[in-house]
Amino acid sequence: MAGGLAALFDDIAALAKVAAASVDDIGVAAGKASAKAAGVVIDDTAVTPAYVRGLAANRELPIIKRIAIGSLRNKLLFIIPIALLLNAILPIAVDIILMFGGAYLCFEGAEKIYHKVAHKTPGDKHSDPEVPAVMKGPEAEEATVKGAIRTDLILSAEIMVISLKGLIDDGNDGFFRQAIILIVVAFLITAVVYGIVALIVKMDDVGLKLAEQESEASQKTGRALVAAMPKVLNWLTIIGTAAMLWVGGHIILVGTHELGWDGIYGPVHDIEENISNGALAWLFNTGVSAIIGLIVGGIITAVVLRFFHSDDHDESHDGTAAAH
Repeated sequence: MAGGLAALFDDIAALAKVAAASVDDIGVAAGKASAKAAGVVIDDTAVTPAYVRGLAANRELPIIKRIAIGSLRNKLLFIIPIALLLNAILPIAVDIILMFGGAYLCFEGAEKIYHKVAHKTPGDKHSDPEVPAVMKGPEAEEATVKGAIRTDLILSAEIMVISLKGLIDDGNDGFFRQAIILIVVAFLITAVVYGIVALIVKMDDVGLKLAEQESEASQKTGRALVAAMPKVLNWLTIIGTAAMLWVGGHIILVGTHELGWDGIYGPVHDIEENISNGALAWLFNTGVSAIIGLIVGGIITAVVLRFFHSDDHDESHDGTAAAH
């Protein structure tokens, strides 16, 4: 009996080791998959703080929480099941989805640049960006949450599909294994992105608290934080726009290769391979990707403005004519 019990314990210990190794393996795979989507993660982190600007301070964290829950729901209920299903049935669809998502990121980045240069505000022509959202009532808060979750759906789809492609490239086969790893990635990415976002948007409140302390050093630090945060948020907008163009352009560049056309990817890859310095090679690839993103995004923006914003254009002309 004792011998049988000892053998049972040995079996349990062996199974525990296998399970622990499997968990570690999944953790490593999830970490690698998340890293491959780092560009879009940076984009997501840089874009999201803009949605809570102008909101009451006591509503910032609850709104970030709602957006984070919506983001996680997007990933778990829609993006992961659809991506895994398409990968199992029609693998090329994953590349096509990536290409469309990349084109959308290019469009978002180029449109932001266009509106910045043209001194126009994206979105509804009746919206007033100078009026803080806290003055517009609960409807504005609800619209903010829905808009953020809608944008996050695109970015999350890119993150999860890139992660899935990374798993496939690293030899992580099997529907259920991929599903488990992607679920881990979903929780990890959501926690990182919205944890950083929460920290960013509350830094001015931290600064105010520090400024109220008796210590002169705390007061200086607090005032510096309060003064710096508007600049930080503006820089995040710039970084987010640049990341959209870079990531979107890179997805399209690699996607053309994955779909069998090397007209652009081939020369870029050859030049990159001939650059001995790794950092310079990365900068070259990033620069080319950003240029591709700007070109593709500019074309889509021109088409959208020409064919989908014509009503706004006509109304503005009508208004001018009436004024005369």
